[in-house]
Amino acid sequence: MVINIQENISLKKYNTFGIEANARYFAKFKSIEELNDLLKHKNFIGVPTIILGGGSNVLFTKNFDGLVLINEIKGIEIVNEDNNRVHIKSGAGEVWNDLVIFCINNNWGGIENLSLIPGTVGASPMQNIGAYGVEIKDVFHSLTALEKETGQLKIFHKKDCEFGYRESVFKKQLRDKYIIIDVTFELLKNPQLNTSYGAITEVLNQMNIETPTIRDVSAAVCQIRTSKLPNPKDIGNAGSFFKNPEISEEQYFELQKLFENIPSYPTKNGFVKVPAGWLNEQCGWKGKRLGNYGVHKNQALVLVNYGNADGYDIYLLSEAIKKSVKEKFNITLETEVNIL
Repeated sequence: MVINIQENISLKKYNTFGIEANARYFAKFKSIEELNDLLKHKNFIGVPTIILGGGSNVLFTKNFDGLVLINEIKGIEIVNEDNNRVHIKSGAGEVWNDLVIFCINNNWGGIENLSLIPGTVGASPMQNIGAYGVEIKDVFHSLTALEKETGQLKIFHKKDCEFGYRESVFKKQLRDKYIIIDVTFELLKNPQLNTSYGAITEVLNQMNIETPTIRDVSAAVCQIRTSKLPNPKDIGNAGSFFKNPEISEEQYFELQKLFENIPSYPTKNGFVKVPAGWLNEQCGWKGKRLGNYGVHKNQALVLVNYGNADGYDIYLLSEAIKKSVKEKFNITLETEVNIL
């Protein structure tokens, strides 16, 4: 099997930050066979390997001295269904929002609140993507992944993935050990709408929609996202750079004495989630520009590349933001973006 392996390839168009960085080796694969051939190639034994989906959750701070792979395994199919539910298997290389649109067109509910999230299907369970009250774990059934070391396939069910807030086993103990091939989701044929989070209900009211469908919810989510988040095609960014921190109720009540308007969301584990964007804004970062990079004017959670910025400078900016939040609120921010 002939595979096109390239050397010293620019990754600028393969990451939504638009950062200029080179990969020592670069290749794309469209099947399990091609992937195995690449991993077994004599030039790549022991060489660091990363998978780029849409490149929407990564910040390159330097060149990557290893192999960068682009997953192009496609295909969407029904693998099981009954009167109420349908199991949809998608290749990991499918664009996430294309899958969302496909499901909406078939009136399969469950992922409409995740509309317009950038990236590929394969990346979705890795960090348990979520938005507007829905996370991947809510609709996840299983996935197939290839173990790099052995080339063997393994099925992971929900409990195996150890999903947490923007976390999974693939970001912790199994980090860099598996490559996701496909993901199966369990969706509803009689959708149950989730419109209580954020401004979805407000936007639906503005649209004069009293009995919304999943398509309406998706449209509302898209309107909210585009009003808050910059399009990477216009301004380089990776969406939310930081996780919303979870703190104890005791710490929250102490902060509330000092900051009466501090917003919060209760969590199922008894902690309180505080919006990282609000924390950043209170520290004066919203709209802060440092030459050709900075913090977005409409959302303090988003770091941006206005053009030809250095990834390491953006990393230093993120560290400065974390330091200021720690000093002002005694809250430690965690990055959502993978820094390389």
